[in-house]
Amino acid sequence: MADFDPYDYPRRWEADVVLSDGGTVHLRPMTPDDADRLVAFHGRLSERTRYFRYFGAYPRIPPRDLERFVTLDHHDRVAFAAMLGDDIIAVGRYERLNGSDQAEIAFVVEDSHQGRGIGSILLEHLAAAAQESGLNRFVAEVLGENGQMVRVFRDAGYEISRALEDGVIHLEFAIDPTDESVAVARSREQAAEARSVHNLLHPKSVAVIGASTDPTKVGYAVLTNLLTADFAGPVFPVNAEHPSVRGVRAYRRVLDIPDPVDLAVVAVPATSINEVMDDCLAKGVKALVVVTSGFSEIGDEGRSAEQKLADEARAHGMRVVGPNALGVVNMDRSVRLNASLAPKLPGLGRTGFFCQSGALGTAILADAASRGLGLSTFVSAGNRADVSGNDMLQYWMTDPATDLVLLYLESFGNPRKFARLARRLGRTKPIVAVKSGRNAISPALAATSVPVDEPSVQAVFEQAGVIRVESLAQLFDTAILLAHQPLPEGSRVAVVGNSTAIGVLAADTALAQGLELAGDPVDVGAQAGPAEFAAAVREALLRDDVDALIVVFVPPLAVPGTAYARELREVAAGLGKPIVSTFLAAEGVPAELAVPGPHGAPGRGSIPSYPSPERAALALARVTRYARWRSAPRGTLVHPPGTNPVAARNLVQSAMDEGRKWLTDAQAVDLLTHYGIEVAPFRVVTSAEEAAQAAEELGFPVAAKSANSLLRHRFDLIAVRLDISSADAMRAAYTDLRAVSGADTVYVQRMVAKGTSCVIGLQDDPSFGTLVSFGLSGVVNDLLGDRAYRAIPMTDVDAAGLIRAPKAAPLLAGYGGSPLADLGALEDLVLRVAALAEDVPEVRALELDPVVASEAGASVVYARVAVGPPPSRHDTGPRRLRTMT
Repeated sequence: MADFDPYDYPRRWEADVVLSDGGTVHLRPMTPDDADRLVAFHGRLSERTRYFRYFGAYPRIPPRDLERFVTLDHHDRVAFAAMLGDDIIAVGRYERLNGSDQAEIAFVVEDSHQGRGIGSILLEHLAAAAQESGLNRFVAEVLGENGQMVRVFRDAGYEISRALEDGVIHLEFAIDPTDESVAVARSREQAAEARSVHNLLHPKSVAVIGASTDPTKVGYAVLTNLLTADFAGPVFPVNAEHPSVRGVRAYRRVLDIPDPVDLAVVAVPATSINEVMDDCLAKGVKALVVVTSGFSEIGDEGRSAEQKLADEARAHGMRVVGPNALGVVNMDRSVRLNASLAPKLPGLGRTGFFCQSGALGTAILADAASRGLGLSTFVSAGNRADVSGNDMLQYWMTDPATDLVLLYLESFGNPRKFARLARRLGRTKPIVAVKSGRNAISPALAATSVPVDEPSVQAVFEQAGVIRVESLAQLFDTAILLAHQPLPEGSRVAVVGNSTAIGVLAADTALAQGLELAGDPVDVGAQAGPAEFAAAVREALLRDDVDALIVVFVPPLAVPGTAYARELREVAAGLGKPIVSTFLAAEGVPAELAVPGPHGAPGRGSIPSYPSPERAALALARVTRYARWRSAPRGTLVHPPGTNPVAARNLVQSAMDEGRKWLTDAQAVDLLTHYGIEVAPFRVVTSAEEAAQAAEELGFPVAAKSANSLLRHRFDLIAVRLDISSADAMRAAYTDLRAVSGADTVYVQRMVAKGTSCVIGLQDDPSFGTLVSFGLSGVVNDLLGDRAYRAIPMTDVDAAGLIRAPKAAPLLAGYGGSPLADLGALEDLVLRVAALAEDVPEVRALELDPVVASEAGASVVYARVAVGPPPSRHDTGPRRLRTMT
């Protein structure tokens, strides 16, 4: 027997995954304890499936083969089982060939589960495990008639070579991820996760477990709301004590329900959840909405129960909303689902809303209704043990009923994935987000979240085009504009009204928010009638230099405001430019300005109104910035030429093996050189003669700095001597610096071209990944925090935006007579730093300070690099669902 423990496999290889039909399975390496399960699995396979896998009948597994199949070293011989409950439904395995870097791979999937995408997922996870074990290639032998298995390999996005001999296809391919294989995996991930949410929001039947006859209980409220909404399918109350609840026949247990149950709303105490879960698992329920509280929000015991709830549900093919959730809503007329505790719903619209807070959820829905904002779907996920905002983004990405996405976020479960999904979705559907919890989050959310720095959130939102707002009021202000009006084509705004004072307030706010005024505000006068008012509006909208319009209106005493509203609504129709108003100081979409949608709720073309001109202008400014981002070039992910990732990784690993946290100056220079980043040549000297010799070698003029100033990680100008142009001057400078600093060592460096000093850095965020920062050097900029950030990977557009984002960036373009800088050289430098961070995640921090930007280029004067074990990247590797641990 080999000297390995077949039970000792890497626990990180376990994963819950979503299949193409929206169901879930649990993947894990096999152990000897799986022998009986494997025999049972084999017995359920059809003769055809066994023939395809084993190239023969193979009716039963001989004992010798069985022992070999389940006794694995999890390195050269690896097998994953796809588990549904306690049953194996698929197996994928590989075995290294003769100590080489190649392995033979094979799969078999139970007949009733074929076509669910399990083979593709097994391939992804086996490839990742093989790479960890030093393998580079997979080979496979597939019968020519086994078209389904051939497609698994062919469609995975790898470069595959094929050879056919005697009816057997020999396949061979490298397993390093390619752009195509990653794109294929993410496309399948999107489709699967969207399907799982679709199943949740489109159930054919709903059971309310804990349905109550007591109006004070949540089980009563959920059942009442389902019935009031007139859910399109059957509703099954589950109550052990009453034969009916609210006139609907009840069942003692969910297992007693004779028909299938797609969705179960759980409203029993947390102490009873285990029994309910057992019944739901046995019944084959597809999804759960757990409104019950008493889980991670109460501490470690509740957290453990919550983890068990999610694990058990996923292992049995179910998705879970909650616990401690408000519930889910689907306003589709063919579904009419209100599986929530919210008694009042808005009308049908084209806005999807995700909210973490159950307490705020009811108020949010009521507020949407009062403002005339219709919804397509609403999910309040509570503690987010399973279904999260990322799942909803995947769903809304391809949901034809949703054009606008609203998010109330208190924390992130998988921030890096959020950044990727939001960036993609935002190109076609606006995302408006409130991100609270800047300083604190609740224990429940902390249990399912990772810490996120504020600069990270802001950087990712900016890159992804997310419209970030500070409050629910601002969220609705922005949403009603996006929901009802077109996007502006530019930032030129006209102001028309019948009050000079209010018009000036609107204009001032617009200017302060970066909008451009197309002329002075137009005041038609307090005595103007509806026709005159409408004519001024029409004239403004028809102007070529106007992209959007702010209408400020105070109704005159003599004429009803409805007449003005009718004229405004009519004249605005079909002109294609967005309008915001302060009509009657109403909030939302007043009936007078509403264009009825298909089902009576305000539809496209309705004119939103705000209580103040400032709020109207602010909403328009946010939408204008989003429109600018959406219409801007997307950019391409750039990996600059002339890099050597292998050498860089070897250098960093060597330094880590030495126990270093910070690279030496020489190591830092070497590392940067591998990425085409040159540091101005320098020497470290300990005597005046060494200083003079170093200066001669480097070439005059040179600069000299005391070593003590370097230890503070920033050059102290008191201990710096510049433009030294002779050996004698260098000797004098060395003596002077020793006297000033008290240090024996001096840093001598070739002078670079004069220019503007900048700083480029890497900031390690444990959740979003690494951020690249950029700013201008100096105490004032440091004091004001004038740094800009971007997450990696970066596009060329990201790099260009980063160096232009700080408030002091105009200095690089010659503002106030400052020297011009080569912005292209700075962009290239930023992209090289980003590539280094992406390729070598062991680089945990980096600072290039100063980088002197001039017309001649961008010169790095000093670099510091910290290294360490790489952080966990939450959105890399094979597909898997987020875990609480």
